[in-house]
Formats: sequence, structure tokens, C-alpha cells
Amino acid sequence: MAPPEVLIFGAGAVGAFYGSLIAKTGTPVSVVCRSNYSAVKASGFAVTSPQYGSYTWTPTRVFSSADAARSAGVHWSYIVVTTKALPDVSDDSALLDGLVSDGTAVVLVQNGLGVEEPYTRRFPHASVLSAVTIVSASQPSHGKITHNRWTRVNTGPYLPDIGAAAESSHPATAKAKEFTDLLVSGGVKDASAYTHQKLQQVRWHKIAINASMNPSSVLSNGSSNAAMALDPDLSAHLKAVMEEVLTTAPKILGAPFPLEFATAEHIIRSTRKNDSGSRPSMWGDWESGRPMELEVILGNPIRIAREKGYEMPRMQTLYALLKMAQTNRDKPKGSKL
Repeated sequence: MAPPEVLIFGAGAVGAFYGSLIAKTGTPVSVVCRSNYSAVKASGFAVTSPQYGSYTWTPTRVFSSADAARSAGVHWSYIVVTTKALPDVSDDSALLDGLVSDGTAVVLVQNGLGVEEPYTRRFPHASVLSAVTIVSASQPSHGKITHNRWTRVNTGPYLPDIGAAAESSHPATAKAKEFTDLLVSGGVKDASAYTHQKLQQVRWHKIAINASMNPSSVLSNGSSNAAMALDPDLSAHLKAVMEEVLTTAPKILGAPFPLEFATAEHIIRSTRKNDSGSRPSMWGDWESGRPMELEVILGNPIRIAREKGYEMPRMQTLYALLKMAQTNRDKPKGSKL
């Protein structure tokens, strides 16, 4: 059998890093680039990592757009989406039209909640996989990928409407296991295939971190994770937001978090000890004038909870303040609205 064809859609730091590891298995891995297209087309990616060493990766194909990828006529086994999820800006699932065919699995390696829904609506017969990663990777210049210490990725089928028995035999479950095996074979030791429910628990758990750290960094004018965790007042605020999420999510999901999931207090302590002064990605988006992932990190969790009859007032406050701040930042100069 021919090896699976993998397409990394949005080959920034995270997509290029994982794509380069999958390629180590001999799997053909192609990429759709944006601003880094010219550099990657000319020289591929140069990756540096304390865990994997320094190496150059030349993707099988380098595309400048979804249209270019469509014109290649390749049957993609996996389309790995690693773009930012900005449903208030655009429905990026539309970009995959003509790329998803029978047997294609769409793997969403994105932050936030509700990122899967646009893809399940548009591609009802495809396997939609939800993936959560904690990875310390950046692209300081086009085509140059720097990986530090964190490398964890969990993948599961997105099957909200079927029971556990049916899930075990669903094609998406097999696809999640197969994709995880590719990552493990490429050297990612901390890669796991989860059930739908456990993967959604992972998403909610990460929301507790992202929804506390990201907005608070912006609202405190660029504080690092460590600085916030060390400040008594901000630390108390972060812990309260995390606990609001961590106590609400089990009610929505109908099951408690697994015991191995870190508590809010443990996350704060770990951040104090281990953070090197890095700032959350939302601060970089704010500072650069780019749209922030407000809907998937704050808005969607609030709406999902509200539909189930629960309110998260701390999250609602952060959402309201940041949404208005972004509106004020982006309105035309001289506007009085």
C-alpha cells in the first residue's frame, strides 16, 4: 500500500514542527504556507530542538494557497489544520472545499472550544479529529523553527452524537489511532489517542489555562505567565478563573475530570517554577494588531455553558472587556463610535 499523504494546512511553527516529525517516518508530508511560502519553497524548514537536534526538512510539496493544493489532485489521507481559529473573522472550513474526499481525516490542532463544528457541518462524511497540543515552538523568521521543551499532543474523534459503543467501531476512532501512531513513530513520545469525551475534557482543561492567562496578559499590558503567577492579586484572579472553568466543565460534559488532570493550584505552582518569562500568544496578537482568538477561548465556552444553564461570570467579564478593547483598537482613526 502507498503511504498516507499528509497535508499541513497553515504551516507555521506548530504545523511545520509536527509535519517534520511525521515526515521522519517516510510519510509524504506537504504544506500550505502563507507569509513564509517563498522561504520554504526555496529552502524548506530548518528546525532546531534540544530533543530532536538540528535538521532541515524539505516538504514533499509546498503550496502557496488552498487553490494550489487543489490543483495538485492529490488524495489526502490527513489534512492537519494548524491555523488560528477565528470564526468571527472567517469560516476557514471553506478553504478545504475540494481537498476533503472519501477517506480523508481532518485533524484540528487548534486552541479553544467549538472549533470542530464548522468542519462537521461542511464535511459530514469525513472523519473530523480533534487534537490538543502543548508544544513550545516558534518561527522567529520565515522557515526557521525553534522547538524548546514541551511536546505533547492528544487526538480523538469528534463524535458528539453517538455512544461509546458505536464510537469504538467508528472510522474516525481508527483514524485517530493511526494519526497518533504516525506521531509516535516520528519520535513524539507523549502522543495519545483519546475517546471523544476525554479529548473534550482535555480541551476544557486547556481552556482553564488559556482563558485565564491569555486575556489577563493583554489586560495587564503584556505580563508574562510567570509574572502573573507570582503576583498575589493576579495569581488569585488566575486561580479563580481556572476554578470557574474546572468546576463548570464536568457539569457540561457529564463526567468529572480524570484524577491525573492538574488542579488550578498545581497549574499556578508549576507556572511559578517552570515558566521562563514567556507571554501568551494572545498578547502577541494584540500587540501586532491581529485578531485575537476571543470566540473560541472565551465566547464559545460561555455560550456552551449558558445553553446548559450555567453562567461563568469571570469569563464573561474578560470576554466583554477584551471584545470591546479589540473593537476600539481596530476602529478607524477619528471614529466617534
